[in-house]
Amino acid sequence: MSRFDRQSFLGADSEIKLNRATLGLVGLGGGGSHIVQQTAHLGIGGYVLVDPDHITETNTNRLVGGRLSDIAKEAKKVVIAERQIRGLMEKPRVVPVTDSWHKATADLKSCDIIVGSLDSFIQREQLERFARRHLIPYIDIGMDVHDLGGGEFLIAGQVVLSMPGGPCLRCAGLITDERVAAEANRYGAAGGRPQVVWSNGVLASAAVGIVVQLLTPWFGKPPQFIYLDYDGNRGTVTPNERMNLYEGRTCKHHPSEETGDPFFDIRKFVRRRAIPPRKEAKNGGFNLFGRIRAGRVFGKASIRRERG
Repeated sequence: MSRFDRQSFLGADSEIKLNRATLGLVGLGGGGSHIVQQTAHLGIGGYVLVDPDHITETNTNRLVGGRLSDIAKEAKKVVIAERQIRGLMEKPRVVPVTDSWHKATADLKSCDIIVGSLDSFIQREQLERFARRHLIPYIDIGMDVHDLGGGEFLIAGQVVLSMPGGPCLRCAGLITDERVAAEANRYGAAGGRPQVVWSNGVLASAAVGIVVQLLTPWFGKPPQFIYLDYDGNRGTVTPNERMNLYEGRTCKHHPSEETGDPFFDIRKFVRRRAIPPRKEAKNGGFNLFGRIRAGRVFGKASIRRERG
């Protein structure tokens, strides 16, 4: 019996597909740490882990895998995440990046899916734009606690699947010029935002479900645009009304001419591989931007700076 027998409904070859897949996880705090744990349990084999921060005492109310003994060591969140993965996977492929995701673009380009767990609207939009440029599905999760007055609060959050060409975070109304401007005006003055472990877990679980559906679909014709609202006071996760409104529509915020790596040079690519381009045609061939013409192929056998 395999440890993955209970998830065999994902397909006869799901164990292989999941092991070959590479996830980019940007932000490894509350939500991101849940995603690390769950995807390692599922058997996903490749990771690009990105977070510049180390654990602090205030993280221990929600950071899955974090220990009190990590605080004095100022253990990096990336290190804690990698420890989680290696405790559940025999030979994972892990690329740890203890820096901004802007310094991890070479590795993130090799990912099959990118999941962002970032607080900043500016950073979320930039990461989404990067993923779309490289034809990578992007999943965004976020939560907040709203003061209703009178000592009452509302816990709310959302999970959005942003597919290349489909509706984006701006289409969803999540990113607006007003929010970006307000964030820029208070840059450097924002304090810690309220976060709790159970709401992070709900949102992360919804995001992991989307990841698995993209890699090993267990039902036909899933929506290509997903926008889920979480109401922590009611304990519900429901489709946002924009899901039906924008289903099947193209995005006006990210034109097709933005697609492709602006620094890609086919001559350098061929020299580096030392293989004539024609020999790659049996796998689908390359288009102008070096991506697989038949669509992105999930489950690359390796990633840069692989650590097995």
